[in-house]
Amino acid sequence: MKKTRLGLCPIGKFVFSHEDALRQKTALQAKLREWQVEFVDLEYVLPDGLVRDQAHVAPVVEHFRKQAIDALFMPHCNFGTEGAVGMIGRKLGVPTLVWGPRDEAPLPDGTRLRDTLCGMFASTKVLKKLGVPFTYIENCRLDEPALRSGVDMFLRAANAANALRRGMRIGLIGQRIDFFWSTISNESELLERFNVEVLPVDMVTFIENARQRVAGCLLEAAQLMKQLDVANYPDHEPLARVLAVRDQMLAHVADNGLDAVAIQDFTSLVDAMGTYCFFADSLVANTVPLAIESDVHGAISTALLHRAAFATTPVFLAEYTVRHPQDDNGVLLWHAGAPTEMCKPGAKVKLGPHWILPSPLAGMPHFPLRDGDITVARFDGDTGKYRLAVGEGASMPGPHTQNNYVWMKVDNWPRWERILMEGEFIHHTAMTYGHYGAALVEACKYIPGLEPVRLNED
Repeated sequence: MKKTRLGLCPIGKFVFSHEDALRQKTALQAKLREWQVEFVDLEYVLPDGLVRDQAHVAPVVEHFRKQAIDALFMPHCNFGTEGAVGMIGRKLGVPTLVWGPRDEAPLPDGTRLRDTLCGMFASTKVLKKLGVPFTYIENCRLDEPALRSGVDMFLRAANAANALRRGMRIGLIGQRIDFFWSTISNESELLERFNVEVLPVDMVTFIENARQRVAGCLLEAAQLMKQLDVANYPDHEPLARVLAVRDQMLAHVADNGLDAVAIQDFTSLVDAMGTYCFFADSLVANTVPLAIESDVHGAISTALLHRAAFATTPVFLAEYTVRHPQDDNGVLLWHAGAPTEMCKPGAKVKLGPHWILPSPLAGMPHFPLRDGDITVARFDGDTGKYRLAVGEGASMPGPHTQNNYVWMKVDNWPRWERILMEGEFIHHTAMTYGHYGAALVEACKYIPGLEPVRLNED
């Protein structure tokens, strides 16, 4: 995944110190480079690379459009040319960030080099007047943590929001499972309102193509059998069929430019391949957001969370399953097909029978997930109302169970449970390691029609 390209649009004013504004601009550019933020600025586009007049709007907009920026940062370097700020933000129509350096004390003679705070009050008023959504970082000094964390959060929010603003493609392999009414989705509404294109794939065609790949997977399967703890497979050939399903999914993603996949998983695929294929999901999900059980909304959830994490960590479509037996704020995140990269260090990936379905077939993955901070997210909607439920917690000790799981402790599970139960949501939720809740909530600001729901009290 490419980095979010930031358009750096420093704002000055014909009043106050032009020299100090240049110092602030240069210092910020150095910080962004230090933080390895990809940005394009206005050097050689405007005199001194600063917007200081409403006449600068046209060349700035033209430049940033040519540079195909993903987000806009308008740091106020001495005051603010408010009309230009509003028009640039409105014309570019990308996620927009506003910040300015905290002003120093007045000089000994009582004059001031800049009134940054005052200028931002004027600019943000104009942005609101023109209907431009924006993110604001508190007025702080360049070296204070609020700036770095704020820029990072904004870039993650923009990266997630742009997935829907610019269009997302979900590959739906197989139809919705008949008795899973909770995963019914409105494909037309997703396209019209959120630019989500659902690309259906006939399961018969998918299976035929996967079968053609089996012979090419036999050697890898034989080698993998030595690394895994495999039960109820007579030889390595069933595992080759699982790997063939993996390869067919990855080929489908590459051939169609998919952002995520939703796959039926059972029972057609299981019956046709003669094995459970959830381990294929585990391998695909290491790099591609994936949802099982034909859950299109779940696939969107995994894609949004994946982008908020800058694709640095895989995402798992887990289920809120049971409450912790001793801790009222603990809950089991469980499902099958978790990314193998989430496997707990020291644990071995096991393939065996399904733990609850009475089937002679094997191939179900069983391994606990690693410890760490956790973010969960669920995009869901009914009757025209769509919301994104976002929460943060951390792993906690808990009893052993089967398939893929981690126990998560949150601040107030009864609150979470009631919000989820009474809302548009189901038991499926995207989860990943790290805390990205603030970025996902902020992303909703840039996605018309999507309301954020905070599961945490604070």
